[in-house]
Amino acid sequence: MKIDRVEHFITHPGQGKNLCFVRLTTDSGIEGWGECYTQSDRDLQIVAHVDQLTRYLVGRDPTHIKAFTQAAYDDYAARRGGMDYFCALSGLEQAMWDITGKIAGLPVHALLGGQCRDRLRVYANGWSGGAKTPAELADKAASMVERGFTAMKFDPVPGPWRTFVDKSVERQSIENVLAVRDRVGPDVDLLIEMHRRLAPMHAARIAAGIESAELYWFEEPVLAENLTALAEVRRETRIPVVTGEALYTKFDFRRVFEARAADIINPDVCNVGGILELKEIAAMAETEFVAVSPHNYNSTTVGLAATLQASAVMPNFIITEYFVNFEDFGREIAKSSFEVEDGYIELPQTPGLGIELDADALAARPYRQFPPRKIGD
Repeated sequence: MKIDRVEHFITHPGQGKNLCFVRLTTDSGIEGWGECYTQSDRDLQIVAHVDQLTRYLVGRDPTHIKAFTQAAYDDYAARRGGMDYFCALSGLEQAMWDITGKIAGLPVHALLGGQCRDRLRVYANGWSGGAKTPAELADKAASMVERGFTAMKFDPVPGPWRTFVDKSVERQSIENVLAVRDRVGPDVDLLIEMHRRLAPMHAARIAAGIESAELYWFEEPVLAENLTALAEVRRETRIPVVTGEALYTKFDFRRVFEARAADIINPDVCNVGGILELKEIAAMAETEFVAVSPHNYNSTTVGLAATLQASAVMPNFIITEYFVNFEDFGREIAKSSFEVEDGYIELPQTPGLGIELDADALAARPYRQFPPRKIGD
């Protein structure tokens, strides 16, 4: 059996960024789906990599997954990675796993060593947009609790992403966190996202101001490229520190573990190189007593499915991400969807990734160009 066709679908969910899906088809008609991570303004670049990688895939046995990813890195990328390349590779790798599971008649997690759990805990993200005051943010958080989520993530820092900010930004960030904690009570887990924004001095002061809220974590307070600074912030706070969504492959994460820079890592299956790379990173983290919470700023369809499959086999998995603002779109494009019940998703047991998309529904939501924007806006 050989891969006969490679297709990509870049589509807009109605809000936020464009999303990118790939479909591989074998010469016997078996289809496999994958999803590539995208960023606003960095989506067509990923499609270009998918197109160029096609010649490395057509005619290849779809079950030879590691051989493909290694050849892509060695020969196509000339061992020079980058976000756009790893995003394209990740989606194609997932699609190969989807086909392999269907050939075997087994879910992907059964091919990775077997499940460690029957269901996986998720936290809500994508719910806080439009909140302009601590009270509005607290109201939105309460609505997630009403939906049954027991954990939620948000970025409390107002304004654009800048390294150095004034004290009013620090104060507003602290007030936002404390208002949400006061509204949802002590039992809901709050995950604080900093988006690599700040210099260590600001991150440390904000962390000190919110420690009383008993937070689940403090994510990416500084740039992941400066692990010395990240480790410095970790030493100065009692809140567990997270990094990983902007790191790619096990080679990047090795440095995190050596620096003792994080308590939890959050690699993304749609940009880290795929399912097997995510599993291998998690195994490295296990030896360092570091927990794994896969990042998942992707759809609630294929990206989530790949995350669930990989997470099921990780002893050190704790929770993963679920974007509520992509939920309706996911139901529109998927032939069946995942459901969150009391903050958990049941592990799929159908062959492959456990999700199938409707190509016509994807085509009905075409790519959307972003409007012109001046640098600094």
